[in-house]
Amino acid sequence: MNYASAAPAAARWPAVLAFVVLSCALAWLVALPLWLGDGLAEPSTGVLLPVMMYTPAVAALIVALVMRVPARGDRLRFFGLWPLRPAKRVIWLIVLGWLAPPVLVAVSILLSGALGWVQLDFTFAAFAAEIEKALPAGTPVPPVGVIVIAQLASIPLAALFNSLFAFGEELGWRGWLVPALRPLGTWPALILSGVIWGVWHSPVILLGYNFGRTDVSGVLFMIGGCIAWGVLLGWLRLRSASVWPAVIAHGSLNASGGMIVIFAAAQPDLALAGPLGVAGWIVLAVVTALLVVTGQFRNQPELADAPGRLLSPPRP
Repeated sequence: MNYASAAPAAARWPAVLAFVVLSCALAWLVALPLWLGDGLAEPSTGVLLPVMMYTPAVAALIVALVMRVPARGDRLRFFGLWPLRPAKRVIWLIVLGWLAPPVLVAVSILLSGALGWVQLDFTFAAFAAEIEKALPAGTPVPPVGVIVIAQLASIPLAALFNSLFAFGEELGWRGWLVPALRPLGTWPALILSGVIWGVWHSPVILLGYNFGRTDVSGVLFMIGGCIAWGVLLGWLRLRSASVWPAVIAHGSLNASGGMIVIFAAAQPDLALAGPLGVAGWIVLAVVTALLVVTGQFRNQPELADAPGRLLSPPRP
């Protein structure tokens, strides 16, 4: 049977506020050593960034346990962890989430080149120079073509590895937050969760991460990128009723996000040419439009709302 309940949705707002404050506060706490030290040049950066990715999961679990949103009994289903059914749909969307982001990133690179936002170099001379610069003097450098092929071929495997860390974010953003906001409607839930996701990145964006901008413009570009990609990840979540396609897609995006470095003749402005920049927004807008036209946002299975009760999909 299908049940739609307005009362749990109304009672959910304090929990949403608590989740947002907790996730952002924990992110700033984890990033504090970077602010007190040498920023992204701190040796601990490689450890702290993956730890920061788990702060949304911690916030979601605290809210679930302390504020009982969702109530005990259906938490695995609310978070989209289990059951994985319909299994065929979940599996196909996991595969789509695994393979689509590198293709979309590649399209955004080609678009950036066409718009003049990056000069593409298919001889990979600039990439070879960067590799040579990073190696100790006198170290033989393999043919750049071999390195490029190896880098591109490793993306699918790297996507699975990156998913281990992406899980920390996705359990919070698409696992808890999107279902909690869904009574507002599909589009308000996806856009608002994307804004929150972007703001959450502020502790590292303001240090120059992703865009090399240390002012509010970097945060605004990140919000734009998170809305664009958040719609796709949110669609995977809502279409499958599972968080796992979004986890894999997030890991795949992280694995392929640096692809532009291979093809760029010089360091591009990632706020324009990067997958989270304007080129990525355009590509994702086209993909979103295709999903809308084909009715993909109307086909949403029910999500758990409370023990024994299902929350019917709202109108998009």
